Amino acid sequence: MISPWDRWHSTRCCLCCHVRTGTVILGVWYMLINAVVLLILVTALGDPDQYHLTSAELANDLDDMDDANMCIASAISLLMILISGMATYGAYKQHAAWIIPFFCYQVFDCALNTLVAVSIVVYPNTIQDYLQQLPENFPYKEDIMAMSNVCLVFIVLLFIGCILTFKAYLIACVWNCYRYVRARSTTEVLIYVTTNDTTVLLPPYDDTMAIPSKNAPPPYMA
Repeated sequence: MISPWDRWHSTRCCLCCHVRTGTVILGVWYMLINAVVLLILVTALGDPDQYHLTSAELANDLDDMDDANMCIASAISLLMILISGMATYGAYKQHAAWIIPFFCYQVFDCALNTLVAVSIVVYPNTIQDYLQQLPENFPYKEDIMAMSNVCLVFIVLLFIGCILTFKAYLIACVWNCYRYVRARSTTEVLIYVTTNDTTVLLPPYDDTMAIPSKNAPPPYMA
């Protein structure tokens, strides 16, 4: 009998690659994205005039983001690089404990997106409020605001649903990688202990050969 939870356990993920390979690729991808974000934030802190905006609305929003908020965003990006690096190292070197922080981040991120979807269902007027806050030169702003509220909610929920499905699949891949690495480590430990026990319990080879046999072997017949 196979439990329903074990049926979801697989050692393969997208593109038919191993879950360890998929976790390594995912960790490297997150490190690259957060490294780019961190580079932009650090450069913006060093030279704010380089990232000026022509739109007055966006410029005012950027002015509201003071140096403290940008430092917090930089610290979060640096933390994400560390967590992604730990997951990459843990999957490559087969250390299951190093994958747990990245898995917890994935679950937390998926939970936040789920709360966003629930808030849109409960308060559908927030979409219209968000559209009104967009700049006047935003592409297709008038066409989007001309749509009915029900249609907007359906499109946004469909988009968030696709994102949540993809995130859930990535969570399953990382979890399967964690289970694979942990099971492999446990198997290696059990084999090592069993081999040691067997070596200790077996008598030496010389003592075994010195013990005379109870029955003499039959004579050789040509």
